[in-house]
Parts: sequence; structure tokens; C-alpha cells
Amino acid sequence: MADYKKLADLLYPEATLTIEEIEKKYPARNLPEGACVTRLAPSPTGFVHLGNLFPAVTCERLSHQSGGTFILRIEDTDQKREVEGAVEILLSSLKRYNIIFDEGATADGEVGSYGPYYQRQRADIYKAYAKKLIAEGRAYPCFCSEERLEEMRKEQEQNKDNFGYYGKYAACSNLSYEEIEEKVKNGEKFVLRFRSQGDPSKTDHIDDLIKGRLEFPENDIDHVMLKSDGIPTYHFAHSVDEKTMGVTHVVRGEEWLATLPFHVQLFKALGFPLPHYMHVAQLMKLDNGTKRKLSKRKDPEASLAYYYEQGFSAGSVMEYIMTLLNSNFEEWRIANPTAPLDDFKFSPDKMSISGCLFDMDKLIDVSRNTISVMTAEDVYEQVTAWAKDNDSELYDKFTADPDYAKRILSIGRGCEKPRKDIAKWNEVKAYVSFFYDDLFTQSGEFPETVSSEDKLEILNRYSELYDENDDQETWFGKVTNLAEELGFAPKTKLYKKNPELYKGHVGDVSMVLRVAITGRRNSPDLYEIMKILGADKVKERLENAK
Repeated sequence: MADYKKLADLLYPEATLTIEEIEKKYPARNLPEGACVTRLAPSPTGFVHLGNLFPAVTCERLSHQSGGTFILRIEDTDQKREVEGAVEILLSSLKRYNIIFDEGATADGEVGSYGPYYQRQRADIYKAYAKKLIAEGRAYPCFCSEERLEEMRKEQEQNKDNFGYYGKYAACSNLSYEEIEEKVKNGEKFVLRFRSQGDPSKTDHIDDLIKGRLEFPENDIDHVMLKSDGIPTYHFAHSVDEKTMGVTHVVRGEEWLATLPFHVQLFKALGFPLPHYMHVAQLMKLDNGTKRKLSKRKDPEASLAYYYEQGFSAGSVMEYIMTLLNSNFEEWRIANPTAPLDDFKFSPDKMSISGCLFDMDKLIDVSRNTISVMTAEDVYEQVTAWAKDNDSELYDKFTADPDYAKRILSIGRGCEKPRKDIAKWNEVKAYVSFFYDDLFTQSGEFPETVSSEDKLEILNRYSELYDENDDQETWFGKVTNLAEELGFAPKTKLYKKNPELYKGHVGDVSMVLRVAITGRRNSPDLYEIMKILGADKVKERLENAK
């Protein structure tokens, strides 16, 4: 076809924006050397999942550790999937994990000079670059109906040829200008296809920052660039948006590897420099001993909302995510148990090449460790915020007397080996229940080795002995003396050495007191519990346990 420029004007007469105007509007960013510009580009479906958090954390760390820019771009080209309020849901979900964007879509509009940040609002930019490719003979209109494309697929299947619009199957690739003009004047709908010059017998390559050197056959498929309504496919928008927004590093799931040959081809055809690609491994889980991809439909833990509803702290989830993203994180955390997460130097070199195995048990262990080193003040704030939305009873109790709640939460904190009783905020109410009369239940069993008579004697005698002003050494000395007076060994070692000489040991006496006061056999430091409850409440519990 002789006059491709004429064809470009015929197909998109409304597109008057020029490449020169675009380049002037979107100049190269003025950033420090080595700064990374990254983007998160989700569809506004209203469902925020771990598959969003993985690249979001990677992008955020790369950009902010290098003095770069982190962008939120919304890929809203498929209006059928769009959910009202989806952007606000995404922003609030990620903010909980301290994922903050420098530029792009926000709940209050757009921030930044490289927008619009919604793809449907960028139609004039896409059409300008589409016209450039048409004018260079690198793109053409395709008028094939769905029925015609289906016939073509059946023919390819019968001939055992590769599927796709290429070569002899590219029915519209050689239409004359006159044929195209007639179809356009008749109002026939068309999509715009890329005219591939690739040869699948030849190979191309890129150096992926996670997976290393990737080699692949050249693309020979004439993929769709613009749909019939002028809205771009992901492929075309990807190339144009990364260039005009100055994105240096593209972080995305490895499911996009299959389309990489076309993307590389598009960037070259448009004269754009290739960004650095980072294809993140898929999240996997064990299902009856078999690894499979974590499913948004089948697995509740795929949704970020699940973690908030279950009461996982955002810090715990982030700690666990980092163990999956960087293989050296756990070693760093052991060496730096209380350091802020931002102090960790994130590195693409330490990311998994193969699938990351999501392990709920491991998350719970990480969460226990994370919460154990938090201050009582921080735990109180986070539990109260969670309870406001998820447990009104706990919220009312904690906010009615914050100082009392914080004293409870301070037990076993700030020491060399802090307690690890709490993994999730939805466990807190049960953990603190014995501090509140209306939540208190007698669920623990008194030691079988202690007779009913001795139990009663322990409760009666200790009620007279207890003094809330005693220090811990004096307090335990009274328990030890009482044990010895009642025929129990003052030390466990003595009992084990000569069990026939004693009814039991001091631990049995302590257990009687623990069960009476807390209602359970396992609880934090009993001395601290009794100090918080106060003498009157302690004696009341001892009396009620008789």
C-alpha cells in the first residue's frame, strides 16, 4: 500500500495529537542516578489479593530505596469487570501495609504530571502512536468477525498449525486502500492489528532481573493493538504507558512471560527503550500434597481482606511476604529482631525464580514473633482498631479502660524472651478473658495429684497469705513455704529424686492457684496477673474456686 499516512488518517481522523506534542508533555524524569520508576497497574475489580501485594511490595521497595517514583495506574480498559469504588478499596487495602504511591490515581483525584492515570482517559495518546505505526506500515485494520475468526481456528486445528492471526491466516493483512476505505465508509467495525515481521525460527532475548537471561522465538502473530472502540489491549497500552510515564522497571506476574516476545517486538517497533523486566514467581499452596497456584476463587487466603478479618496484623503479613520475596530476609531479621522493616535492603537478586509456596502455619509463626516484640501500646492501638470493625465487645472493654488493657498486654513484653501467646487479633479476647468477669470461664482442670482436701487448704491458706504489695521473690517464697507446710516438695528436683516423700511439688500448688485465678492451666506470669487483678479480685476468685 503506497500511502500509509493516508490510511492512518482514514482510520482515526479524530486523532490529532502528535508524537512531538506527547514527547513535550512527558519529558524524561529528573531523578537521581540509579533511581527506579515503578508502577502498579491493577484492573479496578474491587478484589485486592496477594497477587497485588507481591508486586506492590517489590515496586515500592525498588522505587523508594533508590530515590525513585512509585505510580498507581488503573487498567480500566475492560468496563465489564469494573466495580464502583474499586480504586478506593485498593488504596485503603494497600495503605494498611504501608504501601504508599507517589503519583497516579488517588481517592481524591490524580496526582502527578504524567497522567491521565486511567487508561480509558489516554485514548488520544494510544491513537497517536497507533497512527505512527500505521503510517510506517507496521499496523493495519482487521474487519474479521468473531465467526470468521472461529472458522480460522478450526482450520488451524485441522491443519495442526499454530493458533493465531498470521501469515496465510491473516485475511485482512493485504487489503488495498480502496477495500479498506469502502469498509470504513460502510461502517464496518475493525480492530487494529500489529503487522509482525518476526520469524519464529529466530530467537530474541532479554535479561530478566529475577529469572536471568530469557530466550524466546520471535513473535509472528499479528496481535490486536486497539479494539473496535479504540481502547487498547494490555499489550499496546503496556508499551505506550511505560514509555510516556518514564517507567524503568516493570514488575509483573510470570503469567505474562508468554506474551513477552510480542511486547519486546512492540517496544522495538515504536522505538522505545525496553524497561527492566521482573517476572515474579506465582504463589503456590499445597493441596493434598500437591502444589497448585493459589486461587482467587477457591482459596480465601488469596484475598487481602481475609487477613484483616482474621486479625493478622499488617506488620506480620508484611514480614511473612518479605520471607517469600527475599531469601536472605529471615537471616537479616534474626540479626536485627527489632529493626524497622524499611531498614532491610530489598534485592531482586534474592527473589525466587520458581513458585513461592504459601504456608499458613509459617505465617502464624511469623506473626507470633512479630507481635511478641511489639510494645503494649502498639498492640493496644492495633487491637482496638481491628476490634472496632470486627469485635464490638472487645472494643468496648479495651476503650472503657485503656490503661488496664495496656497493663494486661504488657505482661511478658520487653524481655529477652518475650511471650508468643498471640498470633492474630481475633485471639486477644480469649487471651485476656480472665481479666474481665463477664468473659471469665473455668476451663482448666485442677492437678489430679492434688486431693480435694489439699486443694481447699491451699485456697484457704493462700487467701490469708496474699499481699499485693509483695515483690515477686517474696510472693513466690510464700507459695514455696505453703507447699512445704502441706507436704509438697519446695523444688521439683526434690520431688523427682524422692517422689515417695512428698504429695507432689510446688508446681502443683502453683497450678491450683493458677487455675483458680485464671480459669486455665496455661497463662502468662501469675504474679503479674494477680497484681493487675488486685487483692480483692484475687481473693474473690480463690473463694469461688472452692
